Amino acid sequence: MHAGRTSEGEIVVYGASGYTGRLIAAELARRGAPTVLAGRNGAKLEAVAADLGEQARTRVAAVPLQDQAGLRALIEPAAVVVACAGPFTLHGAPVIEAAARTGTHYLDTTGEQPFIRDSFERWGDAAAESGAALVSGFGFDYVPGDMLAALTAEGLGPLDELTLAYEVEDLGTTRGTMLSALEMVRGGDVEWRDRRHVPAELRAGRGRFGFPAPIGVQRVGRYPSGEQITVPRHVDVDTIRTVIGLRGLIGAELGPAAAPLMTLGSYAMGTPLRGLASKLVERLPEGPSASARRKASFTIVCEARTPAGTRTGVLRGSDVYGITAEIIAAGATRMAADGYGRSGALAPAQAFEPAGFLAALEPHGISVDIDPV
Repeated sequence: MHAGRTSEGEIVVYGASGYTGRLIAAELARRGAPTVLAGRNGAKLEAVAADLGEQARTRVAAVPLQDQAGLRALIEPAAVVVACAGPFTLHGAPVIEAAARTGTHYLDTTGEQPFIRDSFERWGDAAAESGAALVSGFGFDYVPGDMLAALTAEGLGPLDELTLAYEVEDLGTTRGTMLSALEMVRGGDVEWRDRRHVPAELRAGRGRFGFPAPIGVQRVGRYPSGEQITVPRHVDVDTIRTVIGLRGLIGAELGPAAAPLMTLGSYAMGTPLRGLASKLVERLPEGPSASARRKASFTIVCEARTPAGTRTGVLRGSDVYGITAEIIAAGATRMAADGYGRSGALAPAQAFEPAGFLAALEPHGISVDIDPV
């Protein structure tokens, strides 16, 4: 236990008044976890606390991101801090730095690959020294994919190529997700090729991919996902491909025009149009209703290719934001328990044993099928 901790097992949720933050706080309350609701707006935090009711053991703390001393004072006594305030490449650094310096375990909900890379390159050494475990991208982005890759590759030895293909249907995105997506598509991401990270092309098209029935063959585009950073840390592989079904992503069947339109959008986000797009997004509703949220379904396929053949793993689930709350709560409560001794910047499959972690999510709709070796 790091010096300064006074409340063993307490979990700080920073950004608890946001869409995903509220879902996470509610799930932690359901589990009876001692929780601190934290963020920049005290009135909104009080409203979340009131909604959770008497069963939630919470205390409200409004701490601005620019107050590094205040952040450290908030985070240091806790066992775990969960960061939900994005876009993370713009706003995430103060919280993860405070966690790394104070020895507090850290999880976040980012989908932004450059921030996940920074968790290893900028703050990993400090976390290893302080005893903190940092796991960035610990929600639907990208726990299922990272852990599926580990399980599919298990026992195969060195791989020539590993492909992760996503298909998401009926996803109603939140404002936060859309703002993060603007940061993701502007470029700056990398791909794992020939056993090293190289700059990714902005060109979106990646041909077609055969998903299991009833989805079938779909046009897919480049997905600048976190698995490009995390999977090489625990899978021996030459090259990683990460793609996403364009029909589910765009919400319409645009045929051959889909990939060029996405490529054009990526280039546009490197211009002043990104600022205009951000302002437009901020005027949209905060996120989908509970009923609309639960309609979303997803399929993730992992293909691990060796000289001897290919092994396939498939993970299915629903309710992208709901499963993120379940994943975060499961990870945070495990980290807060006595005996969790891992430290440094970690991939999800390094922070927790993949088979057991995914099995614990089965009651929440997650299913995993992997070919026998």
